[in-house]
Amino acid sequence: MRKTALTLALLASAGLAHATPADPAKSSVKFVFTQMNVPVEGQFKKFAADVAFDNAKLDASKVSIAVDLAAADAGSSDANQAMQMKEWFNTSAFPKATFTATQFKSLGAGKFQAIGQFALKGKTANLTVPFTVKPDAAKGQWFEGSFPLSRLAWKVGEGEWSDVGAVADAVQVKFKLYVPK
Repeated sequence: MRKTALTLALLASAGLAHATPADPAKSSVKFVFTQMNVPVEGQFKKFAADVAFDNAKLDASKVSIAVDLAAADAGSSDANQAMQMKEWFNTSAFPKATFTATQFKSLGAGKFQAIGQFALKGKTANLTVPFTVKPDAAKGQWFEGSFPLSRLAWKVGEGEWSDVGAVADAVQVKFKLYVPK
């Protein structure tokens, strides 16, 4: 039994060794929400993304992204502090949002879907994320995509903030990851 557990642990860690971290200086994770009918774009200044992607071997591909929610920047110090509060991200209890995918689907012409688990504010659910892959002359790859989230489905903006009159429910998450080879 110990030998089986050790073998599985070694296989799992060996699979992670092939993942390459995204270059944080060239990469970004942004969000767009509407407040009082005005679009507001923000970004997460700290995140880590490990990518092992081969469009010829989708079954062996994987991605893991962890976003530091306390590093959210919505353009003002008041908004940034509010996002850390219990009603919003509750960063003291839930410091990170994560997405982990081990299932991928080709849509043709450099377009794909990542199917995985998204976790935010204590809730985990399946999420399908569309993205494109483009090679870079510097021998890396660009992964780019966006997907909508319902902030209320994830309990982001609870209590008085659950009224969508001030802040709309829909949030668009946009990412651009550069992964060197």
